[in-house]
Amino acid sequence: MNLVFLGAPGAGKGTQATRICSKYKIPHISTGDILRANIKAGTPLGVEAKAYIDKGLLVPDEVVIGLVKQRLSEKDCQGGYLLDGFPRTLEQAEALSQFSTIDCAVNIQVDGKLVIKRIAGRRMCKCGESYHISWYNSDKCAKCGSELYQRDDDKEETVKARLDVYNSQTAPLIEFYEKKGALRSVDGSKEMEEVFEQIVRILDDND
Repeated sequence: MNLVFLGAPGAGKGTQATRICSKYKIPHISTGDILRANIKAGTPLGVEAKAYIDKGLLVPDEVVIGLVKQRLSEKDCQGGYLLDGFPRTLEQAEALSQFSTIDCAVNIQVDGKLVIKRIAGRRMCKCGESYHISWYNSDKCAKCGSELYQRDDDKEETVKARLDVYNSQTAPLIEFYEKKGALRSVDGSKEMEEVFEQIVRILDDND
C-alpha cells in the first residue's frame, strides 16, 4: 500500500501519518528526514542538497526527486510506504508517477480559518515543551518555568502566507490524484481519533 498524505499546514498530516505507519507497519518517508540522512552520510545527492541549503536556497526538484526515488528503492519500502511532504507540486507528482504507483492519496481537509487558529495558537518553550492557548492559559512552561514564545513560523501573517503557497502549488495535486482515481478525502476538523478512524476505514476499504 503506497500512500501520499495531502493537506494544508496544520491539517494534522504528521500526527496521522505516524499513527497510520504504526498500524500498517509501513515506513514513514519524510523528505526532511531523507535530506538530513543524505547530508549526514555525505552521499552525492546529499552534498548537492547541502550546497543549496548552505546558500539559503530551496533544494531543486530534481535533487529532491532523486533522493525520494533512491529511498523508495530500499528494501523496507517494498511492502508499501507513506510519503509525507512529497509531492508538493504537480511536477513532483508527475515525476513520482514515473517510478512508483500511488494506491491512495489521503486529503485531510481543514478550513483555512481553523488552520490559522491551530497554528497561531501554538506556544513553545526553550526546553522543547509545546502548548496551545486553547488548553493552556499560562505564559510560563509547566515543566521548567521558562517564558513561552511563539515561533515566527506560527505567527498569523506567516501562516496565511504558507496557506497561499499551499493553495497555489500543492492544492492542484488534489485534482491530479482525483483524475487517477486515487484521491480519498477526510474531514480534518474532527477530533484526532475520529480523523484516524476515517483514514483507517478508507485504507481498509481500499486494500
